[in-house]
Amino acid sequence: MDTAALKMSWAQVVTLGDQAAAYFYAALFSLDPSLRSMFPAYMGAQRDRLLTALGHIVSNVDDTDTLVAFVEQLGRDHRRFEVQPQHYPVVGQALLHTLAHGLGPAWTDQLAADWAAAYGIVSKAMIEAAAAAEPFEPAWWDAEIVSHERRAGDIAVLTVRPQGEIRYRAGQSLAVESHLRPKVWRYMTPANAPRRDGTIDFHVRAVAAGQLSPALVYQSREGDVLRLGAPIGNRLTVAAGPGPDLLLLAGGTGLAPMKAIIEQLAAGLDDRKVTLVVGAASRWDLYDQADLNQLADDLRWVQIITALSDDFVAGPPVTAVEAALRNGSWHDRKIYVCGSPAMVAGTCQVLRDEGYASANVHVEQFDDKTYAPLRAALTPERVFEEVTRP
Repeated sequence: MDTAALKMSWAQVVTLGDQAAAYFYAALFSLDPSLRSMFPAYMGAQRDRLLTALGHIVSNVDDTDTLVAFVEQLGRDHRRFEVQPQHYPVVGQALLHTLAHGLGPAWTDQLAADWAAAYGIVSKAMIEAAAAAEPFEPAWWDAEIVSHERRAGDIAVLTVRPQGEIRYRAGQSLAVESHLRPKVWRYMTPANAPRRDGTIDFHVRAVAAGQLSPALVYQSREGDVLRLGAPIGNRLTVAAGPGPDLLLLAGGTGLAPMKAIIEQLAAGLDDRKVTLVVGAASRWDLYDQADLNQLADDLRWVQIITALSDDFVAGPPVTAVEAALRNGSWHDRKIYVCGSPAMVAGTCQVLRDEGYASANVHVEQFDDKTYAPLRAALTPERVFEEVTRP
């Protein structure tokens, strides 16, 4: 198998952008119309994810360890979409049709054989990983909404109770789906460490033009049942036991994993110091202030700083990272960052400009064009969100 030829041919096809993805799905649904029901009604975002996933696989075709880990995770994750082994061959046919269409005269018998071999390896690893996971965890967990509290207008805090134990770590994310938007899955990060009663808090902001988040904020109610996928991601997790002090930089609902991390440390009687900087546009966006005040009272080793970027009444505007840098030097700390793509990318760039080592800055990276500045600021890590949806 000529891996260089695979990369070169994919580089040609990807220049077609959305056209390539549209052709793939047209071919797929033509070959097997029954597969259309496995996808959301609106396919626009789905096309970008296909190119992202394929691009990640092709770019790591020479790195066996990275590739295997990625496609095995992909296989386990696709169980929640009810993907079965018999679906893989038709997907492979649609892929080859798309490549042939995109490459035109450059598509040769040898290249077709190489792509077929590569897809065979990938699909086999995905199928085997899915089968191996089946005895140990369900494809998804049903989780009842037991509390739904609207805060700050476009933000809600949902507490759900899964049917069965979900073994996740503070800082990991779970895929979430609602009957209000069938087949639309989005990753959300629990705002708490695992609890004895199994309940999980999600902080949800209604994203403009979003598919799932507005439904969760404005339409979902107590008693509704969500579906939750298996936990994923490790860049925002903190190892148990002694470790360096932490600086946590949160923007908006990026506060969720930071609260979970603090809960984990408190439960483990960890005595390291933690500074949490909470960024928001204005005082009205500090949707969790009561809980944060209680947190500061209960845990003396936690310092909380508020940064308001657009509230001129409260004082000169300041971002979370600016507030942190004004309050000290943090080169001896592990730094965790979570927020909107723009907030994360901007924060990482500022830290890089100030000489902070990228190895000490922890974010979950999404392989999406909105994170291009972030990928320039940090060493790329494992991709997970955009490429683990069907």
